Amino acid sequence: MNIFQTVLVSSAVIMVVLVLIQTRGASLGAGFGGSGELYTQRRGVEKNLFSITIVAATVFVGSIVMSILLG
Repeated sequence: MNIFQTVLVSSAVIMVVLVLIQTRGASLGAGFGGSGELYTQRRGVEKNLFSITIVAATVFVGSIVMSILLG
C-alpha cells in the first residue's frame, strides 16, 4: 500500500466516526428535514466536530485525486 491509500483508508474511517458522533436531530424525521428547527448555530464542541469533519472530507477527496493522478 502506498501512502495515499493509507491516508484514504484512515481518513474514511475518521470521517465515518465523526459523522456518527454528530447528534443533530435524534429522530428519523430530522434526517429528512422535519426537525422543526429553522436555523440553529453550531457552538462549542459541535462546531469543532463539524470543522474537523470538513477537514477529514477534504483530506479524503484529496487522497482519492492524488491516487488517481499518480496511480
